[in-house]
Amino acid sequence: MGFISRLKKDIRVVFERDPAAHSVFEVVLCYQGLHAIWMHRLSHWLYKKDLIVAARMVSELGRFFTGIEIHPGATIGEGLFIDHGTGIVIGETAEIGKNVTIYQGVTLGGTGKEKGKRHPTVGNNVVIASGAKVLGSFKVGDHAKIGAGSVVLKEVPPYATVVGIPGRVVLLDGVKVSCTYGPDGINCTPVTDELAEELDVDLEHNELPDPEAEALEKMRADIEALTEEVNRLRKELEKNG
Repeated sequence: MGFISRLKKDIRVVFERDPAAHSVFEVVLCYQGLHAIWMHRLSHWLYKKDLIVAARMVSELGRFFTGIEIHPGATIGEGLFIDHGTGIVIGETAEIGKNVTIYQGVTLGGTGKEKGKRHPTVGNNVVIASGAKVLGSFKVGDHAKIGAGSVVLKEVPPYATVVGIPGRVVLLDGVKVSCTYGPDGINCTPVTDELAEELDVDLEHNELPDPEAEALEKMRADIEALTEEVNRLRKELEKNG
């Protein structure tokens, strides 16, 4: 893809995923996520040429103006959309696929001082919601959704939805599941009926399931049922007494 074609695609992506975008002029001048991506392309090119200091200087300049920190070594695919963006951190060995959407406060980080690959690999058409932390060298599968505020420390299968701290897979291929990690990887078992099929780039990250809220609601319903039963038994005792 040529330079001009890539710039046009970057701008088109903003219009496709942000209803607040009104004009090309506004997007080019005012969208810091777009600026961060363009600055990263330059810093990554310098990094690949082994001009590390120059690459880091461009990266730091981009962080200063946008509030988004992307290490020059990170690999980013086409179609990335950074919405708002303030506080985003993307580490050196992170890899991001095509058509990924990242919201403010997200971290794609490592978990220690190890060398080599230490940051996550994010597949295609992934959505990572506000404040999520994806930490470690593992794969986030294609079409996955990471809920706001989640802390993801293990592999995420394709088409999965992850919520919570630590992150738990609660939907897989549109079906509610219960997942466990073993020596052979992740094993997920359906727990309810199939839900609606997900779109390729599904931005409805505000409608993710909340397992804790569901458990509390079930507990509340059980307590109400027990209270009714106790009241019924008390009335019977009073009647027979």
